[in-house]
Amino acid sequence: MLTIRGKISRTNGPDRADFDMHMLAALPQHSFTTRTPWDNSPRKFTGPKLRDVLQLVGANGRTILAVALNDYKVELPVDDTQQFDVVLARLMDDQPMRVRDRGPLFIVYPYDSFEQLRTDRYISRSAWQLRSLDIL
Repeated sequence: MLTIRGKISRTNGPDRADFDMHMLAALPQHSFTTRTPWDNSPRKFTGPKLRDVLQLVGANGRTILAVALNDYKVELPVDDTQQFDVVLARLMDDQPMRVRDRGPLFIVYPYDSFEQLRTDRYISRSAWQLRSLDIL
């Protein structure tokens, strides 16, 4: 489901940490409702905070390279996860997300909470159909 590798200190596989959906659902969950550029109305997103997932694997890098199922890649600063409640969304409007609905995992910023997040700089950092995170 999700593989994290790179500068991490806690693994459950050779040089990586693998998570399935049950493992992610067992972590503390955070929800917010926000508008996104991809939807006509506000949506509720639920999942663990990305900072909590990074802490769990002992991430000690400065940059996250997020890779999607279609090999889309985007870098986001680890600092974003400390400054904002970025979630690794596994639910949208309380329903699991299908691949065709940007699932099963989607990095989502709380766009409506901070005006600065409603810019291309931050919008481009949202990766859906997430496959892996490389901590650089």
